Amino acid sequence: MADSHAKMTQATPQEILISVLAGLFAPLLAIFLIVMLVLSIQAKHKPDTSSEAAQKATLERIKPFATLAALDANAPKVEKSGQEVFEAVCTTCHTPGALGAPKFQNKADWGPRIKQGYDTLIKHALEGIRQMPPRGGDGDLSDTEVARAVAYMANAAGADFKAPEAPAPAAAGKAADAGKTAAAPAKPDPAKGKAVFEGTCVACHGTGVAGAPKLGDKAAWGPRISQGYATLYDHALHGIRAMPAKGGNASLSEADVANAVAYLVTEGGGKL
Repeated sequence: MADSHAKMTQATPQEILISVLAGLFAPLLAIFLIVMLVLSIQAKHKPDTSSEAAQKATLERIKPFATLAALDANAPKVEKSGQEVFEAVCTTCHTPGALGAPKFQNKADWGPRIKQGYDTLIKHALEGIRQMPPRGGDGDLSDTEVARAVAYMANAAGADFKAPEAPAPAAAGKAADAGKTAAAPAKPDPAKGKAVFEGTCVACHGTGVAGAPKLGDKAAWGPRISQGYATLYDHALHGIRAMPAKGGNASLSEADVANAVAYLVTEGGGKL
């Protein structure tokens, strides 16, 4: 008797795979078409360049990496206050107490130093001492700025030092006049100037390099001495021709420069 139940045909693995792919084709095609539609719509839109945010973003992208600032070389220097010098230079070491520097406002650190006196602390700050470089490492600081910074730090730890005041407007104007000769410090000491000469000036004045008048050469020094000590001091302080300001040693104080000039003048046959 014939079997009344039809036997179901089993599907092969290949047929199953084809069926799955065929079922996924339609959804994938629909997703692809939607994505293409969105992209085509966005391509027709122009970027917003009118809004303030868009303009700021554009300026940020095209701004240069650096800018050049033109400064007036003849403009008088505006000297910083003690606090400004501290915040710009001294805070690096004196705030954390790095390299043995007395910490700002720490009375235990500053007490023994304050006892040495204001003049001694200024001398150490100008010339450098132990780990601290001359002028805190900033050769552009003037003697007055250094003195103000010393007073600011010492007074914050209990001292009562009087910082140098700003010069009067008339005096400041005269100092800024490039045509004026700088006033030399009173009573220069040739004996002290010898040490400055041997540490700095000898490089040129010991050999006569670059046209520098040699030490003791009266023929070379005669015309210069006739210009007057104040003029020679001004040249040494600010530089002239091949000679840089302070002989290339920015850590020299004005008194050091005055003493060195006095030594060279006397050795060249001049009198103070």
